[in-house]
Amino acid sequence: MPADGTGTAPLLDLWSGGLRDLSHSIEDGMPVYPGDPSVHVRAALTLGSDGVEVAEIHMGSHTGTHVDAPSHTVEGGRAMADVPLDELVGEALVVRVPGLADGEIYDWSRLEAAGPLPRSLPPIVVIDTGWARWFGDERRNRHPALAPNAARELVRRGMRVLAVDTLSPDPTGGEAFPVHEAVLGADRLIVENLRGLEGLPSRVVVGFFALALGGDGAPVRAVAFL
Repeated sequence: MPADGTGTAPLLDLWSGGLRDLSHSIEDGMPVYPGDPSVHVRAALTLGSDGVEVAEIHMGSHTGTHVDAPSHTVEGGRAMADVPLDELVGEALVVRVPGLADGEIYDWSRLEAAGPLPRSLPPIVVIDTGWARWFGDERRNRHPALAPNAARELVRRGMRVLAVDTLSPDPTGGEAFPVHEAVLGADRLIVENLRGLEGLPSRVVVGFFALALGGDGAPVRAVAFL
């Protein structure tokens, strides 16, 4: 494995062949971050009229389960065109933070409630707050958020990708994005709106397979290799 921890071949040698989809389906009218483009999926061509089925899709680059490139919030930051595939696939540490209240800011002590985190982290850190169950409910907007100092410590310990099961690691609806600043500002990546984290082992290989959009972000098919 390369020194930066992004190589996956030795890890996948241990893969038993199981897969788990960690992505929300892209559907007409699905929830989006407030102010983002709404999602519309309709039939453009049909078998009956055209001999083929083709859907027309309208959505923003941060629809559903997606990755934020640094250029999302950082002037001059890397775009998705600059992010290699192997940066989005690798060993992940799954950190569970249960029992959070609406809008709660969880800090480093909550991340370590189940035990100390390693001084040297794997490239991907997945935070499971349990909030994915509210994705289809208005309560999704009142999700808990990571404390900026905790985000900075994750970066300091070597995290390359922060992945969360909420609309954002920052509070939704606020005017500031301090966790985005800490992570994207350090040329790292953020993945938002994961699902299906229940029962994942604390160490697992995950892949965030992004659409080949070269801009500020892209929807991903997020997969755990079990």
